[in-house]
Amino acid sequence: QVQFVESGGGLVQAGGSLRLSCAVSGITFRSTSFNWYRQAPGQQREWVGSITRTGLTAYGDSVKGRFTASRDNGRNTVYLQMNSLKPDDTAVYYCQAPGYTTWGQGTQVTVSS
Repeated sequence: QVQFVESGGGLVQAGGSLRLSCAVSGITFRSTSFNWYRQAPGQQREWVGSITRTGLTAYGDSVKGRFTASRDNGRNTVYLQMNSLKPDDTAVYYCQAPGYTTWGQGTQVTVSS
């Protein structure tokens, strides 16, 4: 059974940085692509970015140039480095793999102005 366990969120001032982690189990990690999503209160879940099995990345316009996804196949973990954070980045962040319906609990990121 696939599991996604996100961590690394917290409270940070605008302009600050955070690094999120997503530990994945129950899946052939090194052959799987992953997506990062976020959901702010009262809003729909938003795609943030993705990383393929070969390490290619793509990002939504709102985070492009500020966020960087990476992966460690030896640790079955996906990361999201978030720099130059803005109050609009406040949300619960999730990682997920295409084709799976399971979601983790997410990790809360709060950016104060």
